[in-house]
Amino acid sequence: MSAAPLESQPIPVAASAPNESKSQRKRIDSIDVLRGIVMVVMLLDHTRDFVHYAALQGFDPTDLPHSSFKLFFTRWITHYCAPIFVFLAGTSAYLILARRKSKPELSRFLLTRGLWLVVLEFTVIRCAAFMNFDYRFLGVAQVIWVIGVSMIVLAALIYLPTPAVAAFGILMIALHNLLDKISLSGWDGPGTPIPSYTTKLYMFLHQPFSGFPVFGGRSPVVFIIYPLIPWIGVMAVGYALGVIYQMEQQRRRTLLIRLGLIATVLFFVLRGINVYGDPSRWSTQKNFVFTVMSFFNVTKYPPSLLYLLMTLGPALVLLAMFERDTSGRGIGERVRSFFITFGRVPLFFYILQWLMAHATSIAAHLIAGKSVRWMFASGFDGARPPPEAGFRLDVVYLCWIVGVLLLYPLCRWYAGVKRRKQSWWLSYL
Repeated sequence: MSAAPLESQPIPVAASAPNESKSQRKRIDSIDVLRGIVMVVMLLDHTRDFVHYAALQGFDPTDLPHSSFKLFFTRWITHYCAPIFVFLAGTSAYLILARRKSKPELSRFLLTRGLWLVVLEFTVIRCAAFMNFDYRFLGVAQVIWVIGVSMIVLAALIYLPTPAVAAFGILMIALHNLLDKISLSGWDGPGTPIPSYTTKLYMFLHQPFSGFPVFGGRSPVVFIIYPLIPWIGVMAVGYALGVIYQMEQQRRRTLLIRLGLIATVLFFVLRGINVYGDPSRWSTQKNFVFTVMSFFNVTKYPPSLLYLLMTLGPALVLLAMFERDTSGRGIGERVRSFFITFGRVPLFFYILQWLMAHATSIAAHLIAGKSVRWMFASGFDGARPPPEAGFRLDVVYLCWIVGVLLLYPLCRWYAGVKRRKQSWWLSYL
């Protein structure tokens, strides 16, 4: 499953202060447009998880010998979700600070909201994602968990000068692939040795797809998909980027485009050299299209340097493009407003989209006369989707579109609640 993406809930941007200029509100809108787009794309990935026949049988769409261009692209486009979520969470934190919040106030908010997100990951979100309450399996450490912990770390980092925060994040992103060759033995199930505390710590930091009992040899079991490195660095760099949003609009747009293009070009250069930046190397395939797929098939777990350059580079360019220019031109206002609605209620949307992905899958299976009982079973009971479960990719896209349209009025309603009410607890939801 992707965020993962969360592919994730960034800190909601505070409501505009009465004395804020019109241009300042537009900057916030550009962030919400991008965030809303990747949230909608995230629902596509989770819908595929529950509707596509190959996903239900555990097939990896990035396994090139057994994939297709359509399936690969359906998965690849969702790679943009988690990095942008985490990155914009840091940027939003800086914007809160820029609105006359003190660093102690922001630090307390980051600490408490980070802890809250970690709790949500293993309670509400865990139940929404797996549709059962069997807590022999505590859950999966995914994007909400990693955003929560990154916020807790950022709560301390903000006391450093902003250039130091940026340097910390860039170095973590650039150098963490030096750890790729370190792979520690994990837990192979009941009756097998439990990893040491040092091994567990490394798994939380940099080794994905690791699971183990939380308390000695007993359940509950936690499974790590999103280790903390380099996601903490991604949030730190996003925080430092907030400085740009204090600049005049044209200068800001120019810098965003330049930084985005530099990151994107660096991706192509490093990927072409094929030596460092990703644990998997690209290679010539059976035809040109599959060779291109190999080139862009970079590692998400944990996100490699090349993965982050490939996703965050274009994201910076899009942030510049989504700002209205002084002549009033830009993307259509209705389309813009549609995505802004989602972008302003990220956590609300994230929780509901798990339920919607399940709901559309259940509806599709019932309409087709297929069993749905397996969707509610616990993995500890050995339940697996039957061979006939799932549908073709076109059904996935249909279910996705239906899910987006059904979620829109709910998100619009909640965005209105947050706009009308200034209760402190709404910033945690």
